[in-house]
Parts: sequence; C-alpha cells; structure tokens
Amino acid sequence: MNKVIHGAFRRDLDRFITALAAFQDGDRTRAKALATAWANFDDQLTYHHEGEHEIAWPALESVGVSRALLDAMDAEHETMAAALGETRVAMAALLRDPGAEQAASTQAAFQRLRTVTVQHLDHEESELEPVYLAKRDTPEIKAMGKAFGKTGLSRGGRFITWVLDGASPQERASVTSEIPAPVIAIIGGIFGRGYRRDVAPVWAATDAHPN
Repeated sequence: MNKVIHGAFRRDLDRFITALAAFQDGDRTRAKALATAWANFDDQLTYHHEGEHEIAWPALESVGVSRALLDAMDAEHETMAAALGETRVAMAALLRDPGAEQAASTQAAFQRLRTVTVQHLDHEESELEPVYLAKRDTPEIKAMGKAFGKTGLSRGGRFITWVLDGASPQERASVTSEIPAPVIAIIGGIFGRGYRRDVAPVWAATDAHPN
C-alpha cells in the first residue's frame, strides 16, 4: 500500500510538469484548475510525510530499524518540505499572473520538487519496504496500519479516490487487498465526490494526451 501511495505522488508530479509544459500564456482558467489539483497534492504529501514521522518511524524503530536511518529519512522530509514551500509560492504566483514566464518558473519548481521527492521515495522503498514485508504480522506494524487508517471519512474518501485516479491494475489490486472493495465503493463514492468533481477533470486531458 505504501508503494501505491508513492506511485500516486510520482504520477501527480509528472502530471504537473506535463501540464505546465503545455500551459498557454494567459490561461487563467487552467491556472485555477492546476491550483485546485495542487491543493490536494500539497495536502496529501504533507499529511503522508508528517504521518510517517509521527506514526511509522516509532513503529519501525520498535521492530529494529536504526535511529540513524530514520533520522536520514527525516532529513529528506525536511528537504521535501522546503521544496513544497517553494512550489506553493510558485503556484500562488501562477494564479496571480498566469503568463508563460511564470508557468516556466512554476514548472522548474515542480521539477525540483519531483527530484527530491522521488529520491526520498526510492530511498524509503529500498530501505524500508523489506521491513514492512518482513514484519507485517507483528503487533507494532499492525498497530501502525490501524493508526494510519484513522483518518476520518472525509479525508479517507478523498484519499482513496485520489490514489486510484490513474492507478495501474496492479496498484488497484494492492489497494483492494488492503481495503475491501465495498468499503472503497461506499467511502470513495460518497466522500470522494469532491475529488472527482474538482481534481480528476484537471488531469483527464493531461492523461489522455501526455505529450
């Protein structure tokens, strides 16, 4: 499931960079749409890495992951947070002035954000994914999973809908192996409506015509 979430982050970062490469000078409507998608992405990534620090790292340390490795992961989170802050500023500027020059600056900010985020995701997967798999049946990791699941219906529905938007068949299978399909249908159907209405359409054209 963690790799599926990472896949959604990678997918959205690629979408932003592709969309900004095709941005038309002065397209205020598209700038507003991208700002809407950005608000979701910013929230999802911030919530995820803060949750790792607060929930995942203590559980992983309790099953043998070294403090030094977790400190290195936190340092990467800080680098990501700084890049997120820079991208927030760039997106706000694009919303105020949706010109070609600002679109190029915003794309550059996203490229920096993608670089540091993907580096962290790759590092995390190489170091921690084997631990998740080896220790998945331990009380500590089970408790960690339950803690991450306590998100509330509104956030949970938006999360499920977002993570499945553009997911591969293998990623979808991973989600349904962790969350029963009827739960996905009910929670995503009701509480994912805002994402489907406001964010998914932003990516429809980008996904259909990535080049």
